[in-house]
Amino acid sequence: MQSKAATVDQYIAELPEDRQKAVSKLRNVIKKNIPKGFKEGMGYGMMGWSVPHSMYPSGYHCNPKDPLPFMGLASQKNSINLYHMGIYANPKLLKWFQEAHAKASPKKLDMGKSCVRYKKPEDIPFDLIGELASKITVAEWINMYETNLNGSRSKK
Repeated sequence: MQSKAATVDQYIAELPEDRQKAVSKLRNVIKKNIPKGFKEGMGYGMMGWSVPHSMYPSGYHCNPKDPLPFMGLASQKNSINLYHMGIYANPKLLKWFQEAHAKASPKKLDMGKSCVRYKKPEDIPFDLIGELASKITVAEWINMYETNLNGSRSKK
C-alpha cells in the first residue's frame, strides 16, 4: 500500500488511529537515535530516512535522482513494516539484530531481507529499533553501500 502523501506528517495523519500512535512512536524513536546527516522524508510511498544529495551526489544507483535510502517505515495492510538497508548489507548487524530481537520480544521475528514486519503495534520493541537506528553513521552507510555495489558489479 503506497501512500501519495507529500509529507511524513500527512502520511501519519492518513493512518488509522491505532497505527498513528505506533508509527509516531517509531518515528520519534528513530529520529532520537539516528545519526546526524540522514534526512527524513517521503519516498517509495512511505516515510523514510536517506542520505541527501548534498552529502552523496550520486544518489541511489537504481535512480540517481533519488537520495540514497537507508531506513523506511510503512503501514501496510496487515503490518507495520520497518525497512533497514544496513541489516541487508551487513551480515554482522543482521546477526546482532536477530539475537537482540529474540531477547527483546517474545514474538518470532517476521523478516525478509531488509524488512521487519510487526502485525500488532504492541509487538514492536521500540528501544531495540532505536538502538538499530543508531548503529550506522552516514559515512559508514555510504561506504557499506559503495562496497556492496562495487562488489556486485565486479562479479558480473
